[in-house]
Amino acid sequence: MIKLIASDMDGTFLDGNERVPEGSYDLILRLQDAGVRFVASSGRRFDTLHELFEPVADCMDFVASNGAQVIVGGELVDLEVFSHAAVRRLARMVNLFDTMHLALFDETRSYLLDDEARFEREVDKNLPNPTCVTDVPSPKTSILKASVYCDEDVMDMAYILTRELDDDFVFAPSGRKWIDVMQRGVSKATGIQQVLDAHGLSADQMMAFGDSMNDYEILRMAGMSVAMGNGRSAIKQIASKTIGTNVDNSVQKELRALLEGVQ
Repeated sequence: MIKLIASDMDGTFLDGNERVPEGSYDLILRLQDAGVRFVASSGRRFDTLHELFEPVADCMDFVASNGAQVIVGGELVDLEVFSHAAVRRLARMVNLFDTMHLALFDETRSYLLDDEARFEREVDKNLPNPTCVTDVPSPKTSILKASVYCDEDVMDMAYILTRELDDDFVFAPSGRKWIDVMQRGVSKATGIQQVLDAHGLSADQMMAFGDSMNDYEILRMAGMSVAMGNGRSAIKQIASKTIGTNVDNSVQKELRALLEGVQ
């Protein structure tokens, strides 16, 4: 029986305008009443997720920044900070290519290591509170998340980054022109496992929704994995089933069907 729902946000739970669809808060409350925990699992930082779900934030959990921030029952249970030396290595590699541009994120700001005009905002890459900098912030700045914007050839750039920095990071194409940079050993799946452990649940009691490669691990671990119709082909291949698009509020439809089955 499903006891936990883990859902990606952009391209999955949120609508085409990156908003929480009408009726979603009520669904989260109904899931809680039915004994099913809802978890927002996203590349977005916790502050932006909390703002999106403020009316029901106390009734759900969060795996933010691709697993670097884990909040269960309103309490921070994990915070994974990037190695400063590894971030410097990443910056040096990105600087070798004029088609790649690096964005770093702490808990409140976005640090752009290029002119802001060189970055195209896309899905969860909305670059909140941007600051243009000429170098990697000091070690006193806790970097939780990194993303690389590519003018072209995203897959080629992901291959190069993997070949050069595989010991430090995992690189996952996200959206049309972005690559998510994740710390080795930190992913949405490691965050979700901590949420499962906190609630005394196993992965086979979880349903997961996703559309991009940074959702791969949570879909592989879930007892029921659901890919979005607008998702990447590889995600559809490994999911238990594929549903409609986020524009059609397909996750919400699945949650309503789940609630009808448990009530």
